[in-house]
Amino acid sequence: MFAGIDWQAPWYEPWGAAGGPVARRIAAGAGVADALNGQGAAVRFVPPSELPPGRAYEQFIFERRACPTRDNLHDFFNGLCWIAMPGTKARLNELQAQQIAQAGVGAVRGPVRDAITIFDENGAVLQAPPPLWEALLARQWRRLFVELRALWRQARLTIVGHALLEKLVQPRKDLTAHVLALPAPAGPLPQVDRWLAGALTPPRLAAKPFAPLPVLGVPGWWPENQNFSFYDDSFVFRAAGTKKLKTTAPPAPPRP
Repeated sequence: MFAGIDWQAPWYEPWGAAGGPVARRIAAGAGVADALNGQGAAVRFVPPSELPPGRAYEQFIFERRACPTRDNLHDFFNGLCWIAMPGTKARLNELQAQQIAQAGVGAVRGPVRDAITIFDENGAVLQAPPPLWEALLARQWRRLFVELRALWRQARLTIVGHALLEKLVQPRKDLTAHVLALPAPAGPLPQVDRWLAGALTPPRLAAKPFAPLPVLGVPGWWPENQNFSFYDDSFVFRAAGTKKLKTTAPPAPPRP
């Protein structure tokens, strides 16, 4: 699994410098937690057995500065996000811990925790000219990807959700990011990280400020989208009003 990650794929381009060496260590036989440690993350990566029964995963990370980590791709990409985007991950974890302290852990997360989970798992940020933003928010897919195609040379989409990064190991047409509906700054991953850490606030997250974006539609990200009939698939490129973006995050992966 780890040896097969294509770090040359456009969605992994910002992540290759940090992720490539760690993935090679895992492919050579190291455990995921051991391979992630020592890479400058804001937390230690520990075996999942260190998470006490009944303790909330997010609260444990906040209190112990230790992240229980399984030997799988999902936790590998989560750890990679801790390494490459430490400010954002620490901010999301802080907000999770605050919400747990206020409301406890129940069957329903509440709007802020729900939005945090959506973004942490499936989020992306977009730096783009205003016409692209207008088309995205209106879900005008032909305008976004065909009529305004030349403007994508001035745009940059960065996947920051670790579950989506995991799924893109085996890309498929229907993979859709939850793009934070706030124009991101131009710049490398550390600059995006600093901006995101300051932009993520409880009121903003409670409003679920996300726009769906089928990521393989991005020009240059997938060879098949050079034929514009790619965008005629209404099951993937849905018009506004045909299906609302999910407002409830999927259940978090089970933790030992």
